[in-house]
Amino acid sequence: MLPILPLRRAQNRLLLSVLPLTLLLAMATPGCTQTPSTACSCLTSNDMALELPVTSEHNDQLLESWLAYRDRFIQPDGRVIDREDGDRTVSEGQAYAMLRAVAINDPDTFERTYNWAKTNLYRVGDDGQPSDRLWAWKWGQRPDGSWGTIDPNFATDADIDAAAALIMAAERWNCPQYLDEARALLADIWQYGTVELPDGTRQLIPGPAEAFRLEPAQIILNPSYFAPSSFRLFAEVDPDHDWQSLIDSGYAMLDALSVFSTTGLPPDWVVYTPATGTYRQMPLDHSLQSRYSFDAIRVWWRVAKDAAWFDEPRAQAYLEARLPELINRWQRDGRLPARLTLDGDAESSFEATAHYAMLYPALLRVDAAIAEQILRQKLEPAYSGGFWDNDIAYYTQNLAWFGLLPLEVSPARLAAAAPLCTP
Repeated sequence: MLPILPLRRAQNRLLLSVLPLTLLLAMATPGCTQTPSTACSCLTSNDMALELPVTSEHNDQLLESWLAYRDRFIQPDGRVIDREDGDRTVSEGQAYAMLRAVAINDPDTFERTYNWAKTNLYRVGDDGQPSDRLWAWKWGQRPDGSWGTIDPNFATDADIDAAAALIMAAERWNCPQYLDEARALLADIWQYGTVELPDGTRQLIPGPAEAFRLEPAQIILNPSYFAPSSFRLFAEVDPDHDWQSLIDSGYAMLDALSVFSTTGLPPDWVVYTPATGTYRQMPLDHSLQSRYSFDAIRVWWRVAKDAAWFDEPRAQAYLEARLPELINRWQRDGRLPARLTLDGDAESSFEATAHYAMLYPALLRVDAAIAEQILRQKLEPAYSGGFWDNDIAYYTQNLAWFGLLPLEVSPARLAAAAPLCTP
């Protein structure tokens, strides 16, 4: 095992002491070897090696849907295709595939999707060389018919998820190169994806500062990019940067946004003025809007992980304070709109499987009975033959999978299930 993540070492020893032998044996997977051209090449020719390190009622579905997703959305070269939008690729999709692959013990797919991203999404300077290790967020067919980078701006959430996946992969498969590359990526996330606040702490920003500056003194933020559980992993392997300050500023943001609207729900996008610490609604004529919708729903999943993995009291308190708005709507109407305005009006009449999926793990920590209702009435009926909703809904497949992945599948649990690699 790698000599990393000291905080989790104690957790791992505890897990190994209490897990039954039959479960530990079930976790056992083939080993892997390192080669000069790859970080870690593990033997996964037999899909029986794909396995989650916990048992739950969703395991069979999670395995079936991963295999279906891998066949439908991931090319042999590792490119993840968004089939709902011109067969483009977004950095988020590559990172989601990496997170799913490490959770289900699929190092071959992990390496293919990661290598494709490194080869095709690195941003380049005028000299044609990579300018940093952040990924251009959008790749696809250009107006002239060629394929390549369409928008060179990076999306911080994708780079954060990729770095977290690399750290967990380094631990699970004992691949030091993944950890080295995660640290290099973290340095660039810190330099380009955060800004210093007047009090000396740091604030996460969604992408390049120049692209998300509304006015000289105002910046645009996306609350769903806040990933406190990932920042805690980063702090363990990268003590040179104050990742704790990003956790603190993120929870301060969520608390402030609780009075931003009549519902108290997080918005997709918001304008922030660092000098005064205040937030305001996005301009109505801007392409990014302050509504509760498909970005904001990820807040529940990210905060629930911090509560489950690290026992963060602010995470649990946030869920307990903010989820009743949606619980009450569910109890009253038996459904939840996919979009809500700041005033709480339904902006659309349709529901969204992704929304219910992101709520599910958070509700398990606040109202398990409501979580069970949503599972049985909304999530299970939406699934068939390896897909939720349909076989082109790329975003839904990922968010539904993460929502049903047991919160017990934590970095510590993955490390405890790790096969040793032979260098």
